[in-house]
Amino acid sequence: MITRRKFVTSAVGLASVFPGAAWAQQANQATTRMLVGFTAGGAIDVIARMLVDGMKDDFPSFIVDNRPGAGGRVALGALKVGPADGTAMILTPASNFAVFPHVYKKLGYDAFKDFAPVTTVCDFPFLVTVGPMVPADVKTLTDFVSWCRANPKLATYGTAAAGSMLHFTGVALAKAGGFEFVHLPYGGPNGIQDLIGGRIAATIYPTGTALPHVQSGAIRALVTTGPQRSPLLPDVPTVREAGYPMLEAIEWFGVFVPAITPAETVNRLNRAIRSVVRTDAFKANSAKLSVDPAGLTPGEFAQLIKSDFNRWGPIVQASGFSSED
Repeated sequence: MITRRKFVTSAVGLASVFPGAAWAQQANQATTRMLVGFTAGGAIDVIARMLVDGMKDDFPSFIVDNRPGAGGRVALGALKVGPADGTAMILTPASNFAVFPHVYKKLGYDAFKDFAPVTTVCDFPFLVTVGPMVPADVKTLTDFVSWCRANPKLATYGTAAAGSMLHFTGVALAKAGGFEFVHLPYGGPNGIQDLIGGRIAATIYPTGTALPHVQSGAIRALVTTGPQRSPLLPDVPTVREAGYPMLEAIEWFGVFVPAITPAETVNRLNRAIRSVVRTDAFKANSAKLSVDPAGLTPGEFAQLIKSDFNRWGPIVQASGFSSED
């Protein structure tokens, strides 16, 4: 963790390199904002507040600025034209960079030209779950695919949003299994309630969203999309173990700043954020949300974005799904 004394000393040195726009100096003088493109109370908002609280020593005036709308695109549009001195940043999901550029014709930002990646904060897999509409003898993903083929009018799945990584995980499953899978976007976690009520066959949600209902026995988890089994659900196989390695998917929440932010500022932010992510307090609170702390370097993060972008492009294009927005 950067101490206040070291922080002030570095501010003086940085001011000589970037006169009038020194990141560290302005961080002490101006309000620093962590934009979040979603309403308060959701997982990404909670994680942003955990991060901001952990950085208060170095950023005395640091707030979470919720700018909900268009699946995070409103906040990214605001950041694109924001100050490039380290006093404006965003915490945003992978879908905004890996999936949305393939979906939206009027995205409002260029994922590779308008922002500089700072670091990943956390990541997490999804759970493919089924409810009482699906017979109890359907115990594996292969069983479920067979059931969907035999019951095409019932083969439905819910996710939080159309055009998301969750949505296209279902698309990839349908393609791999050779069946029609009707997607129902709920705009949030309400799909779980329709799953429990027997109104839809399946859901694909982040582990933390579905976990309490799996643990209560209200729904059944068939697979996790992570590369390893979840320690919270050790009996649930991975998609690779189930014979569907192409479904492996990890969502991340990452921090970005405007593209013209100096590299030294990006690196200093990276170190400050990673120091918080490594703390026992952040790890403990992350576990409660069923997410794993991350913390890549800017270069590693840039490579991950490009890899995810290239991976999801063909899946989106093959689905034929797009938006005029």
